Amino acid sequence: MPSWIGAVILPLSGLLLSLPARAEVKARSCGEVRQAYGAKGFSLADIPYQEIAGEHLRICPQEYTCCTTEMEDKLSQQSKLEFENLVEETSHFVRTTFVSRHKKFDEFFRELLENAEKSLNDMFVRTYGMLYMQNSEVFQDLFTELKRYYTGGNVNLEEMLNDFWARLLERMFQLINPQYHFSEDYLECVSKYTDQLKPFGDVPRKLKIQITRAFIAARTFVQGLTVGREVANRVSKVSPTPGCIRALMKMLYCAYCRGLPAVRPCNNYCLNVMKGCLANQADLDTEWNLFIDAMLLVAERLEGPFNIESVMDPIDVKISEAIMNMQENSMQVSAKVFQGCGQPKPAPALRSARSAPENFNTRFRPYNPEERPTTAAGTSLDRLVTDIKEKLKLSKKVWSTLPYTICKDESVTAGTSNEEECWNGHSKARYLPEIMNDGLTNQINNPEVDVDITRPDTFIRQQIMALRVMTNKLKNAYNGNDVNFQDTSDESSGSGSGSGCMDDVCPTEFEFVTTEAPAVDPDRREVDSSAAQPGHSLLSGSLVCVALALQRLCR
Repeated sequence: MPSWIGAVILPLSGLLLSLPARAEVKARSCGEVRQAYGAKGFSLADIPYQEIAGEHLRICPQEYTCCTTEMEDKLSQQSKLEFENLVEETSHFVRTTFVSRHKKFDEFFRELLENAEKSLNDMFVRTYGMLYMQNSEVFQDLFTELKRYYTGGNVNLEEMLNDFWARLLERMFQLINPQYHFSEDYLECVSKYTDQLKPFGDVPRKLKIQITRAFIAARTFVQGLTVGREVANRVSKVSPTPGCIRALMKMLYCAYCRGLPAVRPCNNYCLNVMKGCLANQADLDTEWNLFIDAMLLVAERLEGPFNIESVMDPIDVKISEAIMNMQENSMQVSAKVFQGCGQPKPAPALRSARSAPENFNTRFRPYNPEERPTTAAGTSLDRLVTDIKEKLKLSKKVWSTLPYTICKDESVTAGTSNEEECWNGHSKARYLPEIMNDGLTNQINNPEVDVDITRPDTFIRQQIMALRVMTNKLKNAYNGNDVNFQDTSDESSGSGSGSGCMDDVCPTEFEFVTTEAPAVDPDRREVDSSAAQPGHSLLSGSLVCVALALQRLCR
């Protein structure tokens, strides 16, 4: 046989041997992919029945594939939507925590104020009758301003409370001296003696401290719940970058293009993709954790010395005690006022003959510390705060752990137990690259996501700043101070710090407050003891009547 014949046969035989293998690759069915692709709701018109050459692919490996250009585009968009939904679902707990607890706390607080106002009104109507009703706007204004402060109004609590006691003094002073006529200027002079004479005893000072710190803490706490809610809602709505979308497509759907729709991504592969896509969210975590810590500190204050419930619940009894003090010292108070403001003019004969109504009832309801307000929230402040604290603790590190939470989802990855039988971005095999650390700067060598570490997400940075501002407010509230006590445009008194404290009271009072002993219990006992002295009430009944009448009647 000629030698050239053998030379021809050998190459031909090699060609014949290689043809079946190449033909087999081309002939691989896309049946499983068609089924999985159709289950996603896509048209099967986009997908071939058998693998085709993959030179047209822009994201997935350019090998024989079941994906057309249209399929790659649609699956790329699908991967983006699924990622956005995953982040939103994974952060659902923290979002609902802040939404539901804000609603509950706000509902509780508003009804606590309403119940305190109603309790005071009912008690004073029974005790002082018409005299109180003629002066009720003084107390209504007090609660109106407290509500306005809570809802974010520009209210200086100290000044507002000082004004309340000054107005009360003016009205009571007229009632205990009905034989005189007082001009507006004279009454203004009277009000200037409020601090000097202390006609209401120590009640205004104690109540001011308790109300100021409790309202600051409560308002700041509910503001914190609002900020937490808004930040969580905003951060959970991600906008993946083009580099992230490419990585998501490669992780979630390039296995489809390789004819392996049932193979899920490797766990560590998923972590690198998520850490790259959520790098900015992870950078939020540090400030978020500081914010949660500050919220927990203020929550402790709400449970202890800054307990708004223990302040507002007995406020009617405390104000009654102040009125008793005023009536008891009425003669000395009047004498000192006359000395300082001058002798007033006698009133007309009809006015001087005026006296307290005969049906005035000198008894007032003794305070029962076991009574709690009935609120729509159906709970006490302690129980409510305890519940919120538990949920807040669970929300720490939520943003840095997002990749781990998402990649633990069985519908997303193959899990840690299938490290050899998972999609690694190229084939069904183990994923070898190391896992990146958290945060933007650590993604410089991320093998899966192209991350520009020089351009932090401005939207996330805005949320970081919002948390930082709120954290500072919470720290101030923890110390009994309110950074928003005065507007910068408010040219009021010399207390420019807006601390919410009187200059001569604040240092010692807030040093005391930093201890764990609730500061309101001793005051309650003092109120209880004075309230439980019917003999004292009866002794100066007419003066008490006049006092309460003044609170609302004269202005």
